[in-house]
Amino acid sequence: QVQLVESGGGLVQAGGSLRLSCAASGRIFSIRSMGWYRQAPGSQRELVAGITAAGRTNYADSVKGRFTISRDNAKNTVYLQMNSLKPEDTAVYYCNADLITTDALNRPWTDDYWGQGTQVTVSS
Repeated sequence: QVQLVESGGGLVQAGGSLRLSCAASGRIFSIRSMGWYRQAPGSQRELVAGITAAGRTNYADSVKGRFTISRDNAKNTVYLQMNSLKPEDTAVYYCNADLITTDALNRPWTDDYWGQGTQVTVSS
């Protein structure tokens, strides 16, 4: 079993900052990539930022220059530093991990996991 646990969401005024964390635990052989998605009411879930095991990053155009994704491979944790927040950043933020896990016989297989989501609300 693999679990992703997110933390760090909350309420902040426009222009403020928040840092999200997501820790993966369980039967993890290796993590290939991790990312953050968000979903606002009435909207589809969208990619915010992603990072590969080698540290290559990509960002949605709407957050470039304001958000920074990073990861600690030793802790199986990914972070999202969000600065200069805007009301349109308000959404539920979800952590995602594309990883290799193992079954009870230690056979590896690839799967995709999601966290439970954390609410970020930016007031104007």
